[in-house]
Amino acid sequence: MQKPKIVTKLPGPKAQKLLRKDKKFISPSYTRSYPAVIERGQGCWVWDVDGNKFLDFNAGIAVCSTGHCHHEVVKAIQKQAETLIHMSGTDYYYPLQTELAEKLAEITPGGMNKRAFFCNSGAESVEGAFKLARYMTKRQYAIAFWGAFHGRTMGALSLTGSKVTQRQGFGPLIAGVHHVPYAYCYRCAYNLEYPGCDFACIKHIEDTLFKKTVPPEEVCGIFIEPIQGEGGYVIPPKGYFKRLKALCDKYGILLIADEVQSGMGRSGKMFAMEHYDAMADIYCVAKGIASGMPIGAFVASAGLMSWPSGAHASTFGGNPVCCASAMATIKLLENGLIDNANKVGAVIMKRLETIQAKYPFIGDVRGKGLMIGMELVEDSITKKSIPEKRNSIVFKCFEKGLLMQGCGNSSIRFSPPLVVTQEEAHTALDIFESVLKSF
Repeated sequence: MQKPKIVTKLPGPKAQKLLRKDKKFISPSYTRSYPAVIERGQGCWVWDVDGNKFLDFNAGIAVCSTGHCHHEVVKAIQKQAETLIHMSGTDYYYPLQTELAEKLAEITPGGMNKRAFFCNSGAESVEGAFKLARYMTKRQYAIAFWGAFHGRTMGALSLTGSKVTQRQGFGPLIAGVHHVPYAYCYRCAYNLEYPGCDFACIKHIEDTLFKKTVPPEEVCGIFIEPIQGEGGYVIPPKGYFKRLKALCDKYGILLIADEVQSGMGRSGKMFAMEHYDAMADIYCVAKGIASGMPIGAFVASAGLMSWPSGAHASTFGGNPVCCASAMATIKLLENGLIDNANKVGAVIMKRLETIQAKYPFIGDVRGKGLMIGMELVEDSITKKSIPEKRNSIVFKCFEKGLLMQGCGNSSIRFSPPLVVTQEEAHTALDIFESVLKSF
């Protein structure tokens, strides 16, 4: 059984040298959690420049779905790089871009009559979906949610409602975006309980927002993460999306699912929306689609994605090498990795629930597949967030060779590569619990 191996004080001497250079030449806007200076990776394991070995339980922010440097993905990248690296799918045709678009039409919920637009990131996929929704509906307003993270480019940032530091100083943002409470049952905005609440958070949209400030006939779309990512790995209750889609359909509003983090098998299904009895009108994907290569896309019905030539474009979107990596990744997801996400995710959830019973500062454990969150609180009555303790726990895990990240005000995310084994999961949780014992 593999174990993390820390051979130097962290950060080590080579890492310290690079950190000094990084501080001089890299934008300080980056949000590094701890000084991990990673040099190489394999599967769920990474090594820093000083030879310290870490168990990666964040998968490069839920990106390395097939683990680091999966041999099938590497082979696909190498083969394509020897044939064609770039041609620009905006102006020319090449087989892989069309093949990947066809595959996305197949795997996104709904029938095959869909089209895809390729871009380079999750933020760009949301930007494009926002433009498509406005263009095709000719409506000016959009609705998003508190806690949402859709990206940092101007349109995506306007939809984001996660942290004020992400928005501060960049106004005015895109006009016409209104935020409403998410279905965060552990912290209900209305102090109600499910199912007795009868989805008060959705009723608020129709009974308050649509009657006081936003005409529903002027709303182009509702942008939502099926499972909130940076907002805390928050999972809406059963029936939520069916009710929300009914509201959208009533007023001709598009439902846009931001599956950038929750998609591509992470939740135990190819797309997290498959857990709910509803389908979105547009799906935004990125992160885990190509095991670390920079590609994103948004997918919609052919009728919806019928804007004219020149309405939207991307020089690098759908790059051949990235498309090859995506095709190899999807094949691996379909041939066992999604099943593994369910299997190992269930093991992690069971273990975390056992751990929760021992520590009163663990307020909630929630998750689907390998998208699992643990929320830390001061006590179960006030549910006061304790971000400082959360940050200390994450850092101490790093010192013991386990890479994790926080999310939300006071949560920790468990999002390892989908190749993670049960043995690796128990190794990570052994380290995690050893850290909790010191608090």
